[in-house]
Amino acid sequence: MMKKNIVKGILFVALGASVYGMLATFVKMSYKDGYTTAEVTTSQFVLGLVGLLILNFIQTITSKKKLSSPTAKETRGLVLAGTSLGCTSLFYYISVQYIAVSVAIVLLMQSVWFSVVVESFLVKKFPNARKILATIIVLCGTVLATNLIHLEVTLDWRGIFWGLLAAASFTATMFTSNTIATHLPVLRKSIIMLSGGSVIILIFLFFAQIGPMYFDTLKSFYLNFTDNTAHIKPFNTSIFWSYGFVLALFGTIIPPILFNLGFPKTGLGLGSIISSLELPVSVTMAFFLLNEKVILIQWIGILLILMAIILMNLPSKKNKSEIQTT
Repeated sequence: MMKKNIVKGILFVALGASVYGMLATFVKMSYKDGYTTAEVTTSQFVLGLVGLLILNFIQTITSKKKLSSPTAKETRGLVLAGTSLGCTSLFYYISVQYIAVSVAIVLLMQSVWFSVVVESFLVKKFPNARKILATIIVLCGTVLATNLIHLEVTLDWRGIFWGLLAAASFTATMFTSNTIATHLPVLRKSIIMLSGGSVIILIFLFFAQIGPMYFDTLKSFYLNFTDNTAHIKPFNTSIFWSYGFVLALFGTIIPPILFNLGFPKTGLGLGSIISSLELPVSVTMAFFLLNEKVILIQWIGILLILMAIILMNLPSKKNKSEIQTT
């Protein structure tokens, strides 16, 4: 029974990571059409909230049994935990203003070993050799898949700082999916967490786009982070019906639901390794939909990440012996 639950968890996390990996392609497409980071993230979170509200309403009126409700303490905890959803996007977007996207992705993927370390502290047990090996393979595969070794890279400590914060924030998202209020219906838990993330995104919208238009003090503050003033303009509401639905579906509706279903079953360490599937899906989608060039070394990196995921799901010697004796 426990083995079946882990397999289900792996499938949920893998699907969630795959869907989340598709998001980057649509974000790039929206940027090409002139939308700002604040517009993209705001439409993603606002429509995500609307979508989850509708799904929650449908579940509530169709459920044959009374659904669990969070306590006031659990609600506060989930809202606070949900801020990590918004912070991950925010910190990542700030980091790419100082460093190459490929470097930022590598920094974001540090969440794999962050999660393994966090889990080892939580369970007070050193990670096994297979988990350590899989983590190393994922990180090596990430470097190859982003073609980092063939790029002339200029490192800025600010980009590294924000990129590592994004990784820490993503680790926090996975951790809260695994531990906080796991008894709640997934849709209810997801919408409460998304509410916390939306607060961060709306604050970002105000400070990065709307506020600097009207307040010189905020504009001066904004210019401490970037010299790009093109984003200081009225909000383009067409983002909601052009890309908003797809961004919300692939960014803030499906992945949180699947992660909240999967991480309690897989655990933080295994789940984070499975979630690295996001990168191969992202590169492959860019290859097919954006016609981005993907060279051989990147495909090798993708294969390495897939190998690491397969390695983590091979039956252990103990499980093999159990199968043979049954």
